[in-house]
Amino acid sequence: MSRPQDPSGDRRPSRRCPDPRRRVWTRIRGYGLPALALLFLVAGGAAWLTPRFRTWSETVWLVGLIVTGAPVVLETVRGVFRGEFAADIVATLAVVTALLLGEPLPGLVVVLMQTGGESLERYAAGRASDAVRELEAQAPRVAHVVREGEVTNVPAEEVRVGETVLVRPGEMVPCDGVDLEGRSTVDASRLTGEPVPVSAEPGTALMSGSLNGHAPLLVRATAPSQESQYAKIVELVRTAQASKAPLQRLADRYAVWFTPLTLAVAGAAYLLSGEVIRVLAVLVVATPCPLILATPVAIIGGINAAARRRIIVRTGGALEQLGRIEIGVFDKTGTLTVGLPDVRAVRPAPGFAEDEVLALAAAVEMGSGHLLARTVVGAAEVRGLAIPRAREVEESPGQGVTGRVGERRVAVGTRAFIASIIPAAADALDAIDAKDPGLHAFVAIGDRVAGTIEYADRMRPGLAEFFRTLDELGIRRTILLSGDRQPNVDEIARRLGIREARGDLLPEDKVRVVERLVDEGHKVLMVGDGINDAPALSAATVGIALAGHGGGITAEASDVVLLVDDLDRVADAIRIGKRSVRIALQSIGVGLGLSGCAMIFAALGMIPPAVGAFLQEAIDVAVILNSLRARR
Repeated sequence: MSRPQDPSGDRRPSRRCPDPRRRVWTRIRGYGLPALALLFLVAGGAAWLTPRFRTWSETVWLVGLIVTGAPVVLETVRGVFRGEFAADIVATLAVVTALLLGEPLPGLVVVLMQTGGESLERYAAGRASDAVRELEAQAPRVAHVVREGEVTNVPAEEVRVGETVLVRPGEMVPCDGVDLEGRSTVDASRLTGEPVPVSAEPGTALMSGSLNGHAPLLVRATAPSQESQYAKIVELVRTAQASKAPLQRLADRYAVWFTPLTLAVAGAAYLLSGEVIRVLAVLVVATPCPLILATPVAIIGGINAAARRRIIVRTGGALEQLGRIEIGVFDKTGTLTVGLPDVRAVRPAPGFAEDEVLALAAAVEMGSGHLLARTVVGAAEVRGLAIPRAREVEESPGQGVTGRVGERRVAVGTRAFIASIIPAAADALDAIDAKDPGLHAFVAIGDRVAGTIEYADRMRPGLAEFFRTLDELGIRRTILLSGDRQPNVDEIARRLGIREARGDLLPEDKVRVVERLVDEGHKVLMVGDGINDAPALSAATVGIALAGHGGGITAEASDVVLLVDDLDRVADAIRIGKRSVRIALQSIGVGLGLSGCAMIFAALGMIPPAVGAFLQEAIDVAVILNSLRARR
């Protein structure tokens, strides 16, 4: 079945655009019903305590039961028709039986506990994400199209394949295309996650959403904006969130066996005694309030504990699932690495010294604002080298920089840039390029190639201990996914002991890997930091975003957000999730055990319905007190 479409043709899953009436009803059921039930309960109690109005107490409770119980019953019946077998069934049966037998007080208490537990769950879940809307708001909106020699501003979606588009400095590329004219640097980190700007020159393929640097470009459109890389990311996030299966409540999993057991005991009580009132007593004491209350209270406690560690857990379901994670999938740049390139090595050619090459390169790079230029200067300063003063510094954007240091001309840049300065060195440059496929710059001094400067992204400190901790927490399999080149990814994986590593990936490739793992039944954790990671974060069982690096969309598409740039908080989040679930299970076990004992006494006629309702309240208090331990 196709998803509904808006007038513009964008596919929007219904869960992102809920019916306003349904949204209002959800709020009324979530917060209004428990307040109303409590009001009727207190009013009836006040009437019962006042001799003059005591006869009105039953009427007040009966009206309250009808007003607040009807929506509970209706919602449960609708759920049954949808095939949902939840913990609400026993509570609904208790409400209906109480109404039929004229016992409104225990029925109203059941309604209060039922709707109150749902309110706690809704509070733990938090507000829904607006990820798709945020991402779409950042998309390129206007394109400067060259038509009949004139530059015309048109909406980005109206650019036709083959048309020429002017991209001014500081603007985003509105559609996928090829550079026809102009040289610049283009920041594609929003799409690829790689921090180093790429050089744009005639023939270079450019992706929509990339940010142009300092010089104008003429770009030939190769795809309409609706089919561009940026649009694919928007659709990937939307599709991943729409197809992500809703998490089954912990309470509902236990209700699968507890509900039939309750019905069996209630039926046996009636068959043995012939008294319908015993059926109500059994249903009241068996109302699964421990199921309804234990999990949300423990989860709220866990969310608060995580928040104190600067870990924002967006939904209670995410905290539950953190305790069951089996596979950890990690982005590379900005996640396992710091996201800033560093000088890994300086390799001088014969006849040149390593410090000499680095110092002279730093001298001319001092006049450049390029990210790699600052890295070279920083490396020279760290080594304590004396950086000479350069003059006549000229920069070719995206290519390299030249200058004079003393009487020697020094150039630092790409292979093509150095070859244009020293044509005779083309063969030597090709040989170096083939031998070292990683990121590097060439250095020429005078009319000779003096060596190369190799760059590498620095790994975060303490990663070996971090992965050992994950192994102790039950994550036995880790996978590295990156848009970086495969050799660079393999090197990082080798140093960290990660056996599965894939590079040269686009956002849709990452999503496919994550979705395949989820479809195989695994609980998958995805950790990333860039816009290119947003679709995979949405598709994973739990997505964790490092908000210190990525934009708002990355945080919005994830289930957990780390407010501090500390990967160890991922392990903290998993640990808190495991502890919260363990405490919830303890509360459920104790609560259901006590309810089971009470069911036996109720079936024997030893506990009347009204007493059973307040006995269930005492069990609920014990469950809540135990679940509150998750806050620590």
